[in-house]
Amino acid sequence: MTHRIWRLVRHHPEIRVRVTLSAVLAMLVLSTVAYALMLVGLRRNVTADLYDELAADARRVTTIVRSDVLDDRQGRIFASSGELLQAVDARGRVIGASPSMHGRPPVAFPHPVANDRRDGRSCDIDAPGGECFLIVEYRVDLPQPVYVYALGHEPGLVPQPLAATLLGLGVPFLAALAGYLTWAAVGRTLRPVDAIRRELDEITATDLERRVPVPGKRDEVARLAESVNATLDRLEKAVARQRGFVSDVSHELRSPLTGLRMELELALSDPAGTDLTETLRALLANTDRVAAVADDLLALARLEADHNFQREPVELTELTDQEVLRRPRVHRVTVFSEGPVAVHGGRDELARLLTNLLDNADRHTSGEVTVVVRGEARSVVLEVIDDGPGIAPEDRERVFERFTRLADGRHRDAGGTGLGLSISRDIAEAHGGTLVLTERADGRPGARFVLRLPRPPGE
Repeated sequence: MTHRIWRLVRHHPEIRVRVTLSAVLAMLVLSTVAYALMLVGLRRNVTADLYDELAADARRVTTIVRSDVLDDRQGRIFASSGELLQAVDARGRVIGASPSMHGRPPVAFPHPVANDRRDGRSCDIDAPGGECFLIVEYRVDLPQPVYVYALGHEPGLVPQPLAATLLGLGVPFLAALAGYLTWAAVGRTLRPVDAIRRELDEITATDLERRVPVPGKRDEVARLAESVNATLDRLEKAVARQRGFVSDVSHELRSPLTGLRMELELALSDPAGTDLTETLRALLANTDRVAAVADDLLALARLEADHNFQREPVELTELTDQEVLRRPRVHRVTVFSEGPVAVHGGRDELARLLTNLLDNADRHTSGEVTVVVRGEARSVVLEVIDDGPGIAPEDRERVFERFTRLADGRHRDAGGTGLGLSISRDIAEAHGGTLVLTERADGRPGARFVLRLPRPPGE
């Protein structure tokens, strides 16, 4: 039996077996309790019927006693089925008895008061056929009281064996029925889950466009399938972005590496005619380009891997002034601020965000870059404004994509890596803020980057 159960567990899903066994055990417990309650009810019914029969026999004897015919019958009480009947006078003498009770001592049982009836049980009675008896006693008030007893054998725990056996057979039947129905129901419920599992097993990185089947019923399994498909959608997009990113990185690195190789090959082909200073400058420029791309890629990887960087109170106006003065730029940068404005975040990350915005504006402005720092009710706002050609509304979200090329000339060949704005938005979102590109408030040509960060808690 144990071996068969083990084979069942091995060849069928664990959830299905576990739920079925739980249902069987629960039904066994419930049906056993119901069976026990039925036996108790059956015994009570048999006991009540026996009391009714004893009361009828006792009333018949009281009629005989009241008719004063016991002496004529020499104390014999007729009993066709072996009833245990006895009549005792007030002095405790047996004045009448059924054949089964002839020669027996008087029944010792508390007497009722007046013309009354008393029911009960006793195991201290000298009567044939058993140890414990049910007793119905009537008091007949004559000049001297007479007590009439009718006795019956107390029913056992199973007074009707056939009925108890039939009821007992229902316990394993109900348990088996519950197990079968549960097995079938869980099988039907888990069939879509098995289809989802098979489909997921077949999905690989090369066919992420496949989706798992969604059941027609709107239940938990259907919602699970929808969640799995939504996850596959995000995974497919992430893999597509990753592949595009790898392709862009390869293309981005190929240009400076090709330049390095070309400069070196030219220097080797004609060492005497090569201007060493110019060659070294070209090599240095291409090396800086590779280093900038690698630095930006490292920053992106860190942001995607962990947003739990060290955070501290940062005074945004002071940090902006520091980044403006840290290195010279082609165009003038003017900072307008209402005063100290603090945020809670990573100092290095916010400094990189500001540097990226300032470098981008410096590359594309025509005359001046303006930085505005101000506080609002629930946030801190920093604007970086340039007076360059601006960006068309349909391209304002694309500039935050990695390695985006725009046809109007505002793209990375002006000196950037194509990753700065993407990194800046990621940093803003890691701080719970936003970074958007919009038109200038005064309507003049140019671009306005608006950074919005939440105020520190408690302010």
